[in-house]
Amino acid sequence: MQNWCSAAGRSVHAAGTARASARDDKGKPGASRGRKATGPLRSAGLPNSESVIMVPTLPSSPRLLRLQRLVLLVAITALCALGLALPAQASAAISLSSGSGEAGSTVTVKGSGFPKRAKGTVTAGTNTAPMTVGGSGSFQTSIVIPSGSSSVEVIATAGAVSASAVFVVVSAQPSPDPEPAGSGKSIRFGVGTASGPAANAELDAVAAIAGEAPSLVLSYKDFNQAPPIAELESVRARGAETLLTWEPWTWGGGVDQSAYSLDRIAAGDFDAYLRDWGYALRDWGHPVYLRFGHEMNGNWYPWAEGVNGNGAGDYITAYRHVHDVVAATGASNIRWVWNPNVPYWGSTPLAQLYPGDSYVDQVALDGYNWGTSQSWSTWQEPDALLGEGLAQLRQIAPGKPVVIAEIASVELGGSKADWNRKLFAYVSAQPDVVALLWFHITKEADWRIDSSESSATAFREALAARR
Repeated sequence: MQNWCSAAGRSVHAAGTARASARDDKGKPGASRGRKATGPLRSAGLPNSESVIMVPTLPSSPRLLRLQRLVLLVAITALCALGLALPAQASAAISLSSGSGEAGSTVTVKGSGFPKRAKGTVTAGTNTAPMTVGGSGSFQTSIVIPSGSSSVEVIATAGAVSASAVFVVVSAQPSPDPEPAGSGKSIRFGVGTASGPAANAELDAVAAIAGEAPSLVLSYKDFNQAPPIAELESVRARGAETLLTWEPWTWGGGVDQSAYSLDRIAAGDFDAYLRDWGYALRDWGHPVYLRFGHEMNGNWYPWAEGVNGNGAGDYITAYRHVHDVVAATGASNIRWVWNPNVPYWGSTPLAQLYPGDSYVDQVALDGYNWGTSQSWSTWQEPDALLGEGLAQLRQIAPGKPVVIAEIASVELGGSKADWNRKLFAYVSAQPDVVALLWFHITKEADWRIDSSESSATAFREALAARR
């Protein structure tokens, strides 16, 4: 309305000036009764049948002409104040063939109300497409929606006129996860190898030795490493899933690493890092088993209580904090695994370290038969190695599925072949044990399945006969 009123005022001024200078052939004031105003006044269009203002031409002196213009200006001002000005030309607008979809989608953009026969552009984020407006003020073109944002503003511009619409980007539906590899047994077979989860040649070798491809693969990362998405995807491509060990320390730095004390973790020193992991795992979108700060009941890692300045109760507080920060990113594909070592004399009681059922999806145990390979060790049969730990897990976390997350035996001190047979017979008799992962690495000792031919043969036969 304001633009029309201004235009009308200017037209009255121009019309009055024109009347003052008009004369007939004899040099006398014009005798006509009036003229139609032209220019902005006419184009704005007053609300009458002819969309014009009749500006009377009076045979009068310049003083009367000024009075005439004053009267017209007063009339126009009154019309504007009453809101009687004509409506402005219809605004430009665009529509999209679809208001949502995946990044990379091609959408058709239709527009109306643009300057006739003008050339312009349509933009969507970093993508641009040309367009030409037709004689009716409309156009149609198409553009590709870029990635990188949850919504993209599509903008059409021709000259000084523009209009926009929003396209909502939705995540592509992930392809269904393949069924985990295996032979249909209720106890899943998993493995950890020396070069990590992306070492397909090592995993293939284990499958050949064991007579079965592992459906779970161990992975280890410290607090200086990025989320291992490529490794997770490599394992997934094999039809397996990852048990991802997340260790809050710097590898090789020893037990005393004050930067990674449980108090600092709980205080939020690593929250940005935790969120990065959470978002990355969420966006990857497939199942992953995450065990934070495993073997916490021992004294050989800096996240254990009683070392590195950590006190009683600190582990539970830190674990819950890590869980809550990661869970807040929406990473609902994570399965949280609470994983102590098998209890031993002097270890921290498991009940003092359990963060609670709402923070744990599965419980787990790590246990090794060291045999006589160390000065302090003796041969332990599978039931003696695992029995007390399983009993404590059932007491503090009744009903939770149990994973034997790391297990192996040496050759020294007994028959490893017999031990392998007894191991699978024992866990097959435990109805809550859902998985067993063998530590197939030469580290402190030769823990590999095929440390001897007899061990490999017994392992393969026992694995095939398990529950």
